[in-house]
Amino acid sequence: MSFQRWGYTVEGCWTNPNNLESRSGIYIIWGGNDKPNKVLDVGESHDVLNRVLSHERAECWKRNCIGSIWYSAIYTPNQQQSGRMTIEETIRKNENPPCGEK
Repeated sequence: MSFQRWGYTVEGCWTNPNNLESRSGIYIIWGGNDKPNKVLDVGESHDVLNRVLSHERAECWKRNCIGSIWYSAIYTPNQQQSGRMTIEETIRKNENPPCGEK
């Protein structure tokens, strides 16, 4: 499943983080009951899956979540870290997630 948001193709919205891939990109952490409706956190990594599985802000996600935690990614195989950071900043400005840098 993919959808368009913030001008990018977002892959998935899963309750199991293991559905993410070990690829470079931006991860989006959501909260919501029957569907994801609030961005809790966003970040970039050269390995989205491993970053999310070992993330130091996971407790913040749990504290700020109503319902389930959902996981999505924007994969960026042709972007360096600076390009991924630009996408992350765009999402942060639009969504103002409660976890992570403001």
